[in-house]
Amino acid sequence: MTAEYPDSPSTRVPSSPGRQQGAGLSHTGHVRKRNEDAILTDPSGVLWAVADGMGGYGHGDVAADLVIEHLALLPHAPITSADLVGALEAANSAVRRWAISADVAQMGATVVAALLNGGTATLAWAGDSRAYRWRDRELLQLTRDHSVVQELLDDGRLSPNEAWQHPQAHIVTRAIGASDHLVVETTEVSFRPGDALILCSDGLTDCVADAEITALMNAVSTPAVACQRLISAALDNGAPDNVSVIVVQIDGAAIS
Repeated sequence: MTAEYPDSPSTRVPSSPGRQQGAGLSHTGHVRKRNEDAILTDPSGVLWAVADGMGGYGHGDVAADLVIEHLALLPHAPITSADLVGALEAANSAVRRWAISADVAQMGATVVAALLNGGTATLAWAGDSRAYRWRDRELLQLTRDHSVVQELLDDGRLSPNEAWQHPQAHIVTRAIGASDHLVVETTEVSFRPGDALILCSDGLTDCVADAEITALMNAVSTPAVACQRLISAALDNGAPDNVSVIVVQIDGAAIS
């Protein structure tokens, strides 16, 4: 199946020109009527993000757009981890204010953002949007979901096989806009030439298992093709939710 992208997802690209190091795509999926994901792709290769609006709450598209807009406002001077967290905290406040002004009881979005600096990536996230590192034909999950299912896994009450596509998989414990006080988790991860960074919404990982993501990454040579193949796989597997993915190659090296 070939993916088509007619719905023009909310995408922000910072204005500073530069060399494209990656690609991003988003798709409404087979069930949702609108795309409530938003992505940030950076031609300078520095800042990338996926935000997944929480459709069950209402106005998820607005929440996702607010998250990406606040990240896109970061200057192209050196950006620190504190700057990244500060932008997400500002987005949290903006989503809360918008909900009050629109008389909406609750709205929110999950997010994963990556700040690339040489061979190091600073990751910041809230919710179950994920980051992976692809290296030497193997996939490593870099983020830990903020979700009920992850807590069940941590407590030993679920096995990894039971966790995938669990009925409570969509219940997150952190999100932008969910509360006045946002706790953003961060980590630093090393990369080397030939690696690839993958950011995605749960619309991908709910439909495409890690083993299939690995096999698809092993068979492509560019970020753009990788994004197309990953979204096509989600669509082939039903895609009940919006699907968004970003793939960034490190130091311009070919993926395979």
